[in-house]
Amino acid sequence: MTQSSETVEMFRPVGPQELELLRQNGFTRWPPRLPEQPIFYPVTNAKYAAEISERWNTTDFGYGAVTRFYVRASFMASYPIQQVGGSYHTEWWVPAEDLESLNDNIVGLIEVIQEFGA
Repeated sequence: MTQSSETVEMFRPVGPQELELLRQNGFTRWPPRLPEQPIFYPVTNAKYAAEISERWNTTDFGYGAVTRFYVRASFMASYPIQQVGGSYHTEWWVPAEDLESLNDNIVGLIEVIQEFGA
């Protein structure tokens, strides 16, 4: 799948547990957020996702991966991009209660594009 004017390319760093949940559903949907996770944070670029995965997921879990997926642009239009650090530290803040709608708007499969650790 490649990005088009109708989709937004998104990235998400994941640890082994979230990756296993993705495997269980055939890489088609993100698992529900836990009560202490009120926001789903996909990021706008692979560099930022890799930085998070390598620095945090491999430190905390011994393994981290970067995933890429595409969401309908019309759905994402209501979620502005947030800059949370350096110029490329950009992400969307999708409330947990909107995650099922986001899942319904994924085009294609969620794919692992980079791995760190074990």
